[in-house]
Amino acid sequence: MAQCEVCGNDYDKAFEVIQNGEKHTFDSFECAIHALAPTCDKCGCRVIGHGVESNGSIFCCAHCASKAGVTEAKDRV
Repeated sequence: MAQCEVCGNDYDKAFEVIQNGEKHTFDSFECAIHALAPTCDKCGCRVIGHGVESNGSIFCCAHCASKAGVTEAKDRV
């Protein structure tokens, strides 16, 4: 069994994710998101969708981007 690097659980269905050439092992998507997903520069939530990027910052949505002063951000529908 493989051990999750976030929670330490030994799990027979653990999986690996390679990000920037570095291998990570998790027992759930929840742990993978906790470890790897970026955080919104405005509200701090984990960005698990497309998000909005501007000038090196990432935001969870256009609303947060606009609150941070980004005027050109629009959510996709």
